[in-house]
Amino acid sequence: MKGRVVVLGEIAGREAAALMLDGVLEDLILDPGEEAGPLPGAIYRGVADRPMKGQGGVFVRLGDGQMGFLREAGGIAPGQRLIVQIAGQAEPHKAPPVSLRTLFKGRLSIVTPMAPGINVSRRIRETAIRDGLTALAEEAMAGCDYGLILRSAAAEAGDDEVAAEIAELRGLAEAVMSDLDGAPELLVDAAGPQETAWREWSDPEPDEVIDRPGAFEGEGVLDAIDALTVPEVALPAGGSLVIEPTRALVAVDVNTGADTSLAAGLKANIAAARELPRQLRLRGLGGQVVIDFAPMPKKDRAALDQQLRAAFRGEAAETSLAGWTPLGNYELSRKRDRLPLADLLKE
Repeated sequence: MKGRVVVLGEIAGREAAALMLDGVLEDLILDPGEEAGPLPGAIYRGVADRPMKGQGGVFVRLGDGQMGFLREAGGIAPGQRLIVQIAGQAEPHKAPPVSLRTLFKGRLSIVTPMAPGINVSRRIRETAIRDGLTALAEEAMAGCDYGLILRSAAAEAGDDEVAAEIAELRGLAEAVMSDLDGAPELLVDAAGPQETAWREWSDPEPDEVIDRPGAFEGEGVLDAIDALTVPEVALPAGGSLVIEPTRALVAVDVNTGADTSLAAGLKANIAAARELPRQLRLRGLGGQVVIDFAPMPKKDRAALDQQLRAAFRGEAAETSLAGWTPLGNYELSRKRDRLPLADLLKE
């Protein structure tokens, strides 16, 4: 299977979407179910609860016994009604993070009530297209102090389509942001897997969208998911990557296989750096990640750093590369943007 292919269907009765690139699974979105609690992207009318001393934040009641945690709590009084958005996946036994900086996302544009101004994706480089989209956006947002981001897919869409989506998102944003009266309540649900796939994987346009019974099995998605349930990942030239989530962190070990030379170590480490973002994304792993790279000369660390920066540059989940520890390990942190795949497959 060549090209960029989106596969839609169900896994274990859950709605799912998979992105395949030349037959390799690049991304997977699986409905976590209602038991997962508030999901990233959902927007609530909340009520500020008690502040957390020493943490600089405040709990927010979301309704149905659910709570969120807001860090940017300056000037917020207990009992104050707020419009908040779930900003990330909750850690075990903790409230999910919420933010006042709501985003109303479409395939072509994003309305940003708390961040005014018109912004055009940097991936749109042609000056004439950028100027035309900016003018269109200014007209569509006239009289509104909300901000707008034009996504790269807007460059390929017609003006009427872009204007219609902006008008729809603006209307939704204005209605939601003014809906402060009442008890805590879900106002905008998080997008499902297939809606997210349509919104996030449409640029570049997929070569094919497959939506038929048995598509996940026929296109190799189920086999790829099976490979994600074991710790070891084979690397080119005989090396391997072992990924072990623990309660405190994600431990990653890089092995060279039979060849234990320093040259083989650098080769395996570069292959691991290129593969690691995909593995963390597909496995739904985040938080602190500690990597025990294969032995290699210290002079080659700069080259490996460059490979890691390049590999994580295009990741949607916020990632911070902390660097080398005194013991020779490498640390990074990745925002938890979804539930671990292993937990979803258990249910």
